[in-house]
Amino acid sequence: MCSWPLLLLLALLPGAGASGWTLPHRALLDPEGKYWLSWGSQDGRLAFRLEVRTPGYVGFGFSPTGAMGSADIVVGGVADGRPYLQDYFTNANRELKKDAQQDYHLEYAMENSTHTVIEFTRDLHTCDINDRTITESTVRVIWAYHHEDVGEAGPKYHNSNRGTKSLRLLNPEKANVLSTSIPSFDLVNQDVPIPNKGTTYWCQMFKIPEFQEKQHVIKVEPVIQRGHESLVHHILLYQCSSYFNDSVLDYGHECYHPNMPDAFLTCETVIFAWAIGGEGFSYPPHVGLSLGTPLDPRYVLLEVHYDNPTYEEGLIDNSGLRLFHTTDIRKFDAGVIEAGLWVSLFHTIPPGMPEFRSEGHCTLECLEEALEAEKPSGIHVFAVLLHAHLAGRGIRLRHFRKGEEMRLLSYDDDFDFNFQEFQYLKEERVILPGDNLITECRYNTKDRPRMTWGGLSTRNEMCLSYLLYYPRINLTRCASIPDIMEQLQFIGVKEIYRPVTTWPFIIKSPKQYKNLSFMDAMNKFKWTKKEGLSFNKLVLGLPVNVRCSKTDNAEWSIQGMTALPPDIERAYKAEPLVCASPSSLQKNFSSKVLACFVVLSSMLSSVHLSYDTLS
Repeated sequence: MCSWPLLLLLALLPGAGASGWTLPHRALLDPEGKYWLSWGSQDGRLAFRLEVRTPGYVGFGFSPTGAMGSADIVVGGVADGRPYLQDYFTNANRELKKDAQQDYHLEYAMENSTHTVIEFTRDLHTCDINDRTITESTVRVIWAYHHEDVGEAGPKYHNSNRGTKSLRLLNPEKANVLSTSIPSFDLVNQDVPIPNKGTTYWCQMFKIPEFQEKQHVIKVEPVIQRGHESLVHHILLYQCSSYFNDSVLDYGHECYHPNMPDAFLTCETVIFAWAIGGEGFSYPPHVGLSLGTPLDPRYVLLEVHYDNPTYEEGLIDNSGLRLFHTTDIRKFDAGVIEAGLWVSLFHTIPPGMPEFRSEGHCTLECLEEALEAEKPSGIHVFAVLLHAHLAGRGIRLRHFRKGEEMRLLSYDDDFDFNFQEFQYLKEERVILPGDNLITECRYNTKDRPRMTWGGLSTRNEMCLSYLLYYPRINLTRCASIPDIMEQLQFIGVKEIYRPVTTWPFIIKSPKQYKNLSFMDAMNKFKWTKKEGLSFNKLVLGLPVNVRCSKTDNAEWSIQGMTALPPDIERAYKAEPLVCASPSSLQKNFSSKVLACFVVLSSMLSSVHLSYDTLS
């Protein structure tokens, strides 16, 4: 029996797919509000809904870079009352070809005078060499549309009606319902002048409101000035030292600038992150971010990345974050641990390397001491933020217990610097005393002629994981620094001037490096790909200096000690991807779509549809 009337009504409900799929995630893909994507996953399949302001075709796909080359593409629409959906791909030269294996299955389609809506599904892994496998990593979605439908010669060129957006398509669904009476406060920039340049990072310190009793923050959401949805690219919120007076609040400043206030340098631990197009973050129902007690943040730093590719002048912004809080205290206080490589010039990456791997160790010695003292039964991790800079290509957070590697705690094999958010774990993971974590980062410096160093600038690098967990313990940083002298010995350094009185310190011998800083010496060395690979192997096996920090820069006793990378007795092996069996869904559904669309077409001529949700 044809059910188009019911499907038509469902299509207008948020989160409800007309085809019956639940679509809990929704994102605006274009800055003009013309292209909306909704999606959801179930039993190894993904369902998508495209709502586009066009009477012609709509295109959607996945790309390794966000460009058209080597992309997996689907094109659909409604032409002369008949819905269509076609699976395409492009080669490295961006030539569009129809895929011989049609893996996208049309579930629903409709069109009126202004909009086209289509729903379709596909397997996460199709075993088609022209399709991209969907994992928990970042996916660079590409989109396009045209005012005409696909003709016999294929889709016409979309001109400027195209774009790309990074998303996590396999995010777990989280309940996101708040009472309207829940109080909140804003951490919002005031009249920030945006320079007429492509990228600006603006930092502003805020003081958390003073509360008479303990509060729990249960949700954080972005507050974006109307019309600046594409200008505000991402927001990070850092916890700062508590030992300030309110004079640090007087003004903001460009981040990572030589004249940046010293107070900003104490703001090192990320407590929230949001990226363009992202949703608010809700804490699990049994966890909240504590405010109002002596252990809680008093000062925070808001870092906003502004993206102004057209160099528009005269822009003034008032964007930031809103924190919802309650006195209905939940069972556990949330904590944040920074794990990985301590941000330092001793983190070195040679130039010209298509791939270079760095590792930051949250050592078993640090976790043993802190957890045995604070929580011997362990802590529960529920979300992770993976962080690197512009050379970063992939990050993995590896988890070890008694020499055996467990399932990856979190990973992103297609890291995008411009898309960074806390990602919920599908299942909470327990970290026990004696466990150890390795944050593994993969970089590409192929186009860089000089060394890349660890540091705060986006041209420097980081390799960090921020773990949201409960119950909160007095451990804020569990990281490491590789030994620098053995790195310098690789390039032939024999001796440095001691005592060290200048920074960066100065080399004494051999002659070719004499009186050079260690940074200049590393840049003077003639790096080749072969030398870079050998250096990488060396660095990964070097002893590390342990960083094991408490709140307000206090330290556990293990801080500053030397440890070796762990002996891995058994590395974790992921289960191989299994191809879904060929589905007859498309064949069975095509006739149903065509038959029912006749009914739908007659309905559209007599029923007025509201598209307020699409504009």
